Amino acid sequence: MILEQELKGKTLSPQEVRSILKTDNREIVELCKRASILPKKNSKGQTYFSYEEVKNLRRVQAMKNAPMPTAKVAQKQPSAIMNILSSLKDMENKLSNRIAKVIDEKLEGMDEVVVELIRCKTDNETLRQKIIDLNKEIYQLKNDLNSYKPVGLGFYKKKEKHAWE
Repeated sequence: MILEQELKGKTLSPQEVRSILKTDNREIVELCKRASILPKKNSKGQTYFSYEEVKNLRRVQAMKNAPMPTAKVAQKQPSAIMNILSSLKDMENKLSNRIAKVIDEKLEGMDEVVVELIRCKTDNETLRQKIIDLNKEIYQLKNDLNSYKPVGLGFYKKKEKHAWE
């Protein structure tokens, strides 16, 4: 009796709870949610559990790990529920098939659009390169035109270019 009273007043750290329950923090959080236990914090902000809380967590863990008799549950369901479940499954399959069909129809022409976009982009790049080449040619022609100086009577003489020009 005295030992149990001492244990009730004892607090356990999360590390001790992990070792007692042989689990990780994620499962401890899940067990706390199931058992509606909020871990307390001391004045330093450290989390701790009471002995009673750990007993409750162990009980919830044992219930969670106990195997459920699934075969009996499935046999006890009335046929109406089974009919509803099967009709829901059929509706789900039909809806999925219809949606997939509509999406396929809508995306059917997208392949041609993508190919056309790629072709247009290639043409655009080719034309951009032609513009660059033509601008270079215009610059050279202007330089050649400026190298001719009028000498009179409608005649022009080409000014010779020097190496530093």
